[in-house]
Amino acid sequence: MATSKEDVILLKEIRKSYFLGKQELPVLKGIDLTITPNEYVALMGPSGSGKSTLMNIIGCLDTPTSGQYILNGKDVSRMGDDELAGVRNTEIGFVFQQFNLLPRLTAWENVALPLIYAGIGKQEREERARTMLDKVGLGDRAHHKPNELSGGQSQRVAIARALINNPSLLLADEPTGNLDTKTSVEIMDLFCKIHDQGNTVVLVTHEEDIAKFTKRVVRIRDGMVETDLLTKTF
Repeated sequence: MATSKEDVILLKEIRKSYFLGKQELPVLKGIDLTITPNEYVALMGPSGSGKSTLMNIIGCLDTPTSGQYILNGKDVSRMGDDELAGVRNTEIGFVFQQFNLLPRLTAWENVALPLIYAGIGKQEREERARTMLDKVGLGDRAHHKPNELSGGQSQRVAIARALINNPSLLLADEPTGNLDTKTSVEIMDLFCKIHDQGNTVVLVTHEEDIAKFTKRVVRIRDGMVETDLLTKTF
């Protein structure tokens, strides 16, 4: 697999094992995967398939046992914890099933959190956070705390936070898992708009209805890529 400067994600022979004493438990068994800018990809697989482990490696939350992971031209597969933390804050926006909002902070303060780590002053943080809340349709909820928001609104705040640093990759782990059907569709429509604006989106899901919103579906089974299919070409 040739390395291209155009790739956002390039995985080469990614393997991941865990150890119980001297017993090796292989989870990923040689994953090759390339994702280019502005792709919209669903990672799917049954429980125990390795998709969560793969997501953690793509998100720089874990490192492979062997193989190479190049993110935007940088080999992150051998980086230490501090370097990986820097990559996560600048290159990747995360959206989780549980929203992971801080309960004592307002919506704009939650959205602005990554900007604190980037050393941005308070006034600019608030301006940028309010602008991002406007983009996800929550400009009128800037001063509300999470317990004053619905599940769908909380997930929109989480999406705004994920986008605040203009990351090259938006990584969403079961982002509709805690939402009802109507709200799930609304959130997926928002992801489609985000993708249409030029963002690269990788979504981890076990729900076929959610995967249908994406344009490419990669199925993981037994630690390997089972199928990798374009579902839409427009």
